[in-house]
Amino acid sequence: MVGVLIILAYSMLIYPLTQNKALGFVTDILSGLAVIGIPLLLFPLFQTPNNRTLNYLYLISRLGEGMLMIAGGFLLLISSLEPWRDRIYSDIHIYFFISGAIFFYILLYRTKVVPEFISVWGLVAALLLLIITILRLFGINSTLLDVLLAPMILNELFLAIWLMIRGFKSPSSP
Repeated sequence: MVGVLIILAYSMLIYPLTQNKALGFVTDILSGLAVIGIPLLLFPLFQTPNNRTLNYLYLISRLGEGMLMIAGGFLLLISSLEPWRDRIYSDIHIYFFISGAIFFYILLYRTKVVPEFISVWGLVAALLLLIITILRLFGINSTLLDVLLAPMILNELFLAIWLMIRGFKSPSSP
């Protein structure tokens, strides 16, 4: 189920591709609910004595991210507020996504419920995304930075497919 939700979370990308407001509204809402659903499903899996604080931080970051996505969907319904959707995604949502990804991949690494290389790949990709985001804050934009987004997207798609086929291993406490 988590693998399906990871893929569903990316459906928010449909609006920028189609510019269809009704479809964008639906996919933003679905994406937001998927983003919220993932940590809720994983909460018991990650809830070990050593991971308690990190697990709560992960949950809070994803709740914030999901609520922003849902808000973005509602902003599409009012033409004068539509530009705020783009601002939410580019200026606020990205930080919730990055922090949630960092917490998520640390939790995956600590619990060893997926192969270590997936966790390390995801953590490196999240840190790379953070660096790219900071560079863009300083006005640095290039095609290379766009290409460097690929490791995050590829990792999440790989993880989603992995989970749909293989699932999680039994957790081990750090």
